[in-house]
Amino acid sequence: MTDQRSLLRLMSWLSPAFPVGAFAYSHGIERAIHDGLIRDRATLADWIRDLLEAGSAWNDAVLLAESWRDAAVGGDGAAVAELALAMATTRERHMETTLQGAAFGEAAAAWGGDSNSPLPYPVAVGVMAARQSVALEPAVIAYLHAFASNLIQAAVRLVPLGQRDGVAVLAGLESTILERAGRAASSTLDDLGSAAFRSDIMSMQHETQYSRVFRS
Repeated sequence: MTDQRSLLRLMSWLSPAFPVGAFAYSHGIERAIHDGLIRDRATLADWIRDLLEAGSAWNDAVLLAESWRDAAVGGDGAAVAELALAMATTRERHMETTLQGAAFGEAAAAWGGDSNSPLPYPVAVGVMAARQSVALEPAVIAYLHAFASNLIQAAVRLVPLGQRDGVAVLAGLESTILERAGRAASSTLDDLGSAAFRSDIMSMQHETQYSRVFRS
């Protein structure tokens, strides 16, 4: 596949307009804003950077890479999917990855994806990218960029932040996204691990939050 076609597919699959319902999930950001842990551009950037470097986004990148390698040799990602579900630290994180993964599979069927065997979101993206001959590292970059963009848009609505602040946060995360994607592309499952405990706690507390806008 040409690099141009691969790029076009990544832009489609990980666009905010791709129908996975990503706009409905804040990944615990809503609770963190409620508790005053995220209150401006700087605290938002630090929060997302922690997720990319040592939290759920890093684990997603490793799982995506492993599922890509599995699919590249004819696998179906099932074993990686089982591990991904086991690593979902809260009920809402489990819902977030399973529902988005299922929605991704259904929408990606237009490119020949398999919508009959739903996979957790990063696994679904990894399997699809490998089957469509999309290179691993660009796929991880696009996934992490979409992850960060979605959380930024949640914060823009809830803090609230201006769109310029949101764009500034995304620009400031470029180096982190590229570095994490490069490391994930050469990772193994031994590299899985998270130390972003506060994010997990926010997700747990969000489950019982009285009034909320997002599903997670």
